[in-house]
Amino acid sequence: MESIFLDSSFIIALEDADDQNHETAAASWESFKKNPRKLITTAYIFDETITFLKRRISYDKAAKVGRLLLSSPLVEMAHISEEDFKQGWALFLNYHDKDFSFTDCVSFLVMKQQRIKKAFTFDRHFKQMGFVVV
Repeated sequence: MESIFLDSSFIIALEDADDQNHETAAASWESFKKNPRKLITTAYIFDETITFLKRRISYDKAAKVGRLLLSSPLVEMAHISEEDFKQGWALFLNYHDKDFSFTDCVSFLVMKQQRIKKAFTFDRHFKQMGFVVV
């Protein structure tokens, strides 16, 4: 079964009705539910998402989404080892000419390690790194 990487930009768009990508995210999610696959994410993505939702919408929304992510059998939280952290940092330093965040770099690393080609994201950086954005 093909896995898909789950990025914070997609989760936020799905949960925030005021987000410019909300309708696209909702349509993609409805399509995904017809043919569900394993969703891979990281603690860094979880942190970005929950922090943003708490600040932008409410604590209750952030807590609800956090509980869903942590309890869903479809969502797998990829473990980031110390070596992964160092490789993510090296990637960040290597792409100094790009506007990649450290979290982006760790996400790219996880996707490469797990041979994930597709990402639920609205972050153009994934496309720049050659991943398919769904």
